[in-house]
Amino acid sequence: MTTQSGTGGINRPAPFLSSVMRIEPQWIDYNGHLNMAYYNVMFDRAIDELWLVLGIGPDYKKARNFSTFTAECHVRYLREIHLGDPVQISIYLLDADDKRLHTFEELRHAGEGWLSATSENMTLHVDMGLRKTAPFPPDIRTTIDAVARAHASVASPEGIGRAIGMPAKK
Repeated sequence: MTTQSGTGGINRPAPFLSSVMRIEPQWIDYNGHLNMAYYNVMFDRAIDELWLVLGIGPDYKKARNFSTFTAECHVRYLREIHLGDPVQISIYLLDADDKRLHTFEELRHAGEGWLSATSENMTLHVDMGLRKTAPFPPDIRTTIDAVARAHASVASPEGIGRAIGMPAKK
């Protein structure tokens, strides 16, 4: 993956913007488009960038022995992405409490701006020694709350809270 510097730091207006990424050749499936598993790879890489801003990345795990685990994920595939397409992911921190983060991500073509996929996630804060959920430390919670407030000030993207189901019969 090639990247360009992201533009979504803590002092930047919401939403958080990931680095620009490019689709890798081994990610293309026999249908000639990005395999569904690799949308999750890109969403995960973007979340890792936001986690660095929040102070909960790899150094946090090493220094404090806390990390995050994804508890639930809902991906919508809206438009095909192909080999070489540049993509960028917007991340909205929708809500947070003592132990959880609710995020919504939009994967867009970085050059043309159209929406390819979304991912809504519930992430748990975990004490790695106990392998159980644990409250965020106060300094981390302060950062999370500041980002959540900034993200609450922008319009919510379409698709949050969607459920999977067959269309209603008429």
